[in-house]
Amino acid sequence: MRKKILIITVSLLLILSLAACADTDVVGNESVDSFEKVLGAMENNVAEDEMNGGWALTSPDGRERFIWSKDYSAGTPHDVMLEFDAKPFIDAGLDVTKLPEGILIEDKIMVGSNLGDEELTYDGGATPIGSYEKLVELYRDRVKYHADLDHYGVDVGDGNMFEWAKDMGINDKDIVFVVDPKMFTDAGVDPVIVEGWVFAKVKVMDDAGKPIEVDKFLKPFSIQ
Repeated sequence: MRKKILIITVSLLLILSLAACADTDVVGNESVDSFEKVLGAMENNVAEDEMNGGWALTSPDGRERFIWSKDYSAGTPHDVMLEFDAKPFIDAGLDVTKLPEGILIEDKIMVGSNLGDEELTYDGGATPIGSYEKLVELYRDRVKYHADLDHYGVDVGDGNMFEWAKDMGINDKDIVFVVDPKMFTDAGVDPVIVEGWVFAKVKVMDDAGKPIEVDKFLKPFSIQ
């Protein structure tokens, strides 16, 4: 009897602990709220992307897209990805023959990750914010908070990110496409002359939680 009570007590404590962790996931929960505000502000720039099996948020100048899947079992190459024009990088010296296979598709550069093979189900059908909520639920480690810019973001892999302001009312960089420059500089790009992109030092946290500065290409937009 005592053993049974002990098992029940431990089980209840585990349930309460898991519930508390879910309730205290401030980054995950608040990122959903702020991303929904971004989607609302960019309503005309958000659309279903049938080719990539998900949703696409297109930048105000139409040259960049952030794409996130609505079903990880669809078999697409990427579940989260950035797509952007190759021309500015080619004009800055990019030798496209030195890029990894599959990165350059026609006149676009695509960087991203395959997350898993889960078949996602929704109450009432898939929506852009619903698919983002699934991303937070299943792959929480991909959702980041960038304290230096007060941004949330999705890590699409290999140092590439899509970020958005926690509060667009007090931030002049509402959305930012973030690209790791190494692949491009290794392929001949002069990073300071890539048209439309800012080459800058960005403060991030390393795997040990210590602040470090890394090189990034940034393309920010104000959408309000």
